[in-house]
Amino acid sequence: MSTPQQLLNTVFTRSREAHDVVSKYIHRTPVDRSATFSRLCGCDVFLKYENLQKTGAFKVRGALFKVYQLVKKGVKGVVASSAGNHAQGVAYAASCFGIKAIIVMPETASIAKINATRSYGAEVVLYGKVYDDAESKAYEIADRLGYAFVHPFDDIDVMAGQATIAWELIEQINDFDVIVVPIGGGGLASGILAVLKTVRPRIKVIGVEPENAPKMLVSIKRGVPTTITPRPSLADGLVTKRPGELTYTIVSNYIDDIVTVTEDEIAKAIYMLLERAKVLAEGAGAAALAALMSGKIKVEKQRVVALVTGGNIDLTALSRVVSKGLLSEGRIAKLRGSLPDVPGSLKSVLEVIAKYRGNILDIRHDRYDFYRLPWYATVEILVEVPSSEDTKRIVNELRNRGFEFELVE
Repeated sequence: MSTPQQLLNTVFTRSREAHDVVSKYIHRTPVDRSATFSRLCGCDVFLKYENLQKTGAFKVRGALFKVYQLVKKGVKGVVASSAGNHAQGVAYAASCFGIKAIIVMPETASIAKINATRSYGAEVVLYGKVYDDAESKAYEIADRLGYAFVHPFDDIDVMAGQATIAWELIEQINDFDVIVVPIGGGGLASGILAVLKTVRPRIKVIGVEPENAPKMLVSIKRGVPTTITPRPSLADGLVTKRPGELTYTIVSNYIDDIVTVTEDEIAKAIYMLLERAKVLAEGAGAAALAALMSGKIKVEKQRVVALVTGGNIDLTALSRVVSKGLLSEGRIAKLRGSLPDVPGSLKSVLEVIAKYRGNILDIRHDRYDFYRLPWYATVEILVEVPSSEDTKRIVNELRNRGFEFELVE
């Protein structure tokens, strides 16, 4: 059995070849120093935009190098199981090398991701309610057809492919102190560690997991790969039950630290990336920045790279994140109050809101509130306002006019 150092060396050696191979088929994604996030985080923040990568995420790097190696061995087809970015990565890789790809996705996978996977020429098989069902089916199909199964993270060639991000970073900005890396199964972190701990050992590598799925952190604390029961997360790309055996070996021995981020912190990072940087990130893609913005990583005055690993966010989830962000910033406010149920009452309230440039988004009028006095109605108004200060002015003026309104947090 390989020692951790031998495993790290193997991934590092293969990553050199992977860099040459993968670069022919993908984008060299940009790195940008963000003045906004540098100010907010108290350090020099550089964002590496893998959300602009082919298929919309970094996963295509590992898939390409793995499929390339399989094609050299004469494999005619590949099978993968995924509900997200790995599916699209393998499908794209197979199309690049002209072989068949079958992707098994849970029946609960989004239509958008199913269609995206098919658009790269893959055959999509829908099976089971959860990922584990789809994975079992994928192994069955691979055995029956004699195709190769492409694991999403616990594979040396996949890790070597993900490591090409580190080689790009060295070429693009060279000198940095810390890199913050999201951890799902651990393939990306393992690849980054293999390169940086070999050629730039002074650079700290910090991992980030959702609080709802801290499988690598739990495993390291217990000293063995551990299966957890994850909860749903906005960072669905980081939700796995267990790290890989190979990825655990590398990460547990070489990572400098791992922190966890809450759902609110992930949502805020998505929102801030969209509003301040004009960058669309999925939950997993925003996790590294979420960790920096939370203050859980102490990096004052250092040069820090945060990987924006993907941008394939469900639009329904995005709309909720944006709404939540606007509410948290006081740009949208919910007002609740009691009005005499007579003509003109609501008009008077709306005039006050209009005075402070409030824009009405929704009104709910409840005449059957048991707790209100007879002839009164409960009114909830959702209003877009220039700032939280304007909301306070609206509420104060309404109260001065005899309307008992409050801001609903």
